[in-house]
Amino acid sequence: MPDNANNSPASTHAKCSANAQHIGNADHAADTQHTGNSQIATPDEMNPAKSNTLDGEQASVEKQKVFIIGLPRTGTTSVSVALLEQGLKVAHMAFTKQAFMLADAISDVPCFSDYRQLDDLFPQAKFVYLERDMAKWVPSMQMLLGKMLPHLEAKSGRFHPIMKRSFRHTFAIDKVADPVDEAHLIACYQRHQNEVLAYFHGREDFITLDISHAGSLSRLLQFLGLTTDCPTLGQVTDRAFSDSQIKSAPNQISQEGTSQEKAAVQPLPVNTSEHGLDFPKLNAGTHVAAWHEYKHPNKVNSNSAGPQSRKFFDYTL
Repeated sequence: MPDNANNSPASTHAKCSANAQHIGNADHAADTQHTGNSQIATPDEMNPAKSNTLDGEQASVEKQKVFIIGLPRTGTTSVSVALLEQGLKVAHMAFTKQAFMLADAISDVPCFSDYRQLDDLFPQAKFVYLERDMAKWVPSMQMLLGKMLPHLEAKSGRFHPIMKRSFRHTFAIDKVADPVDEAHLIACYQRHQNEVLAYFHGREDFITLDISHAGSLSRLLQFLGLTTDCPTLGQVTDRAFSDSQIKSAPNQISQEGTSQEKAAVQPLPVNTSEHGLDFPKLNAGTHVAAWHEYKHPNKVNSNSAGPQSRKFFDYTL
């Protein structure tokens, strides 16, 4: 199919404009680059300025932010794409201050490790914690870390310093002999979950979701105050992927994996039963590149440059 999926139909944007306005108006002039999220560090990002205080960093923005703070492999990509289709500007990972300012919703790195600091910086934000059955999460996380570990190495790893910091903080990859050990990952998951639930206890700007549960998409949209009359993920997956994109996925490991990945991104029916809308599943099995392959004009570049170039916030964990 022709690669014209990075332009949504006009009718889609007309229906979803109210949702985007509800979250807030993005500053379109600040940055025109909304695709091609890179995890590789640039010279400007190798030595970000740090301090022990948030003085002077609190964002003076009117629009509400949404932070997806579930761990990797809990459905962050599915949620991110669903919010794109609701008209929000979304960054799946954000490594610069400007990326945070441009996006309405940010998921994955560094949100799952930095939620306390982000809560201080964006006091009007809403937080979404994603949980997943441990028996499914552990092998999925083992697969992901197996691919990522060489690039997370402190000195020689090619991933962005913010990504390295988040994974060191949450998964202690530099402090254990075997970061993919099952018992270690379970302990990391449970510690993160307990800390998140304790921190947000009793707050109305926080929700927990398991995207495999019936009606989970409806629950999220209701929590965010968004309407449900926009085209949903299951109806638009076919325009986002092509056979060539699937086969060229950078983390393809076998021909068998390719067929599994292809099946994972085929258009899925939208569940509109009595439970409400569900999330079709992306990044299933061994697939880890669905966000990169998904074309949409509302995607925000993780490395977006702004008035302070590619500077990150001045805080330490």
